[in-house]
Amino acid sequence: FFLWFGWYGFNPGSTGSMHDRATANTAGLVAVNTTLSPCVAGLLVFFLRAKVVSPKLLDVGGFCNGILAGLVAITAGCANVEPWESIIIGLVGGLVYQGASML
Repeated sequence: FFLWFGWYGFNPGSTGSMHDRATANTAGLVAVNTTLSPCVAGLLVFFLRAKVVSPKLLDVGGFCNGILAGLVAITAGCANVEPWESIIIGLVGGLVYQGASML
């Protein structure tokens, strides 16, 4: 969760400035996308490990790693996607993480 908090300084801070309405709106969009993608990725991994993947346990470590996967997945394009697209990016990031962790 400390990393997630730091990501809010990194991603919206990467807009460079908030001297007018357009750049402030961009920073707001980046913050929303930085919230949605890791939420979806973390919850997806948590659900998959609790209900689908054996041994079907509640895995808090997997949840935290899913959050990290969602943060990594959204970082590059967070200013260029809409919030609904960041949800899809979070789903893909969570699926990629879960698949890779099963290897």
